[in-house]
Amino acid sequence: MKAALVGADGTLLHEERRATGRERGPEAVVESILGFAADLRAYGEEHFGEPAVAAGVAVPGIVDAERGIAVYAANLGWRDLPLSDLLGERLGSIPVALGHDVRTGGLAEGRGGAGRGTDRFLFVALGTGIAGAIGIDGVVEPGAHGSAGEIGHVVVRPDGPECGCGQRGCLETLASAAAVSRAWAAACGDPAQDAADCARAVEAGDPAALRVWADAVDALAAGLIIAITLLDPRTLIVGGGLAEAGETLFTPLRAAVEERVTFQTLPHIVPAALGDSAGCLGAGLLAWDLLATEVSV
Repeated sequence: MKAALVGADGTLLHEERRATGRERGPEAVVESILGFAADLRAYGEEHFGEPAVAAGVAVPGIVDAERGIAVYAANLGWRDLPLSDLLGERLGSIPVALGHDVRTGGLAEGRGGAGRGTDRFLFVALGTGIAGAIGIDGVVEPGAHGSAGEIGHVVVRPDGPECGCGQRGCLETLASAAAVSRAWAAACGDPAQDAADCARAVEAGDPAALRVWADAVDALAAGLIIAITLLDPRTLIVGGGLAEAGETLFTPLRAAVEERVTFQTLPHIVPAALGDSAGCLGAGLLAWDLLATEVSV
């Protein structure tokens, strides 16, 4: 878990991290979140002379941002959790905004990171899964039902691996950091190897690693060209663990996307700028946005 105090101008004032400890069960994780937020609020009051005036929280899974409910998170065991209300009660009845983790990170990248000053961008996070955030004039589009940007479940290989969503050949089964880790561990025969190890082997010229990497990049480019065709972004921001490979990823990825472009306008494809602080900064922005909305009303 990452938490931060964020100023009205988006400045990161203080940041802390704690273990999620999901093995303790969903109720214990919720209590850890509430306690973490309360401790952070107390820190702000002690060191900055006043408590936080609003809070934002970003979580994975399906999110009902309007009602402040974490609808479902497979990895955390949540269903219909009224997280905004619970946090508001713990923090002295301050306004609390709830957001999806990747869309919230995309919001931060769009306003203060790699998409700053860009009117239309797509942020794609390559982690355990793959998800995206559609940015329009500094705001991230949630979709009619709060699930816009789930590019990880675009089917790019109909005969590909089975996905947890029930489809086959979803993008995240082939090009996520987890997918690359699985493929490389199988290729090299060492189950302890992961995507970062594969990237290093690619840089060293290992033929097996080059094949695994090329397969993942090919699938990723196929998914991205679908997104480019539908959304026509000016900038395509790629973040998450796999993007930490730098040009080992971006050089072949840019080439693979460009090869697929016919009538589409090729966007700028750039790495995310804020790293794993994006979620904290984005949650802070959600809080300030919520406060501004309540004040204006």
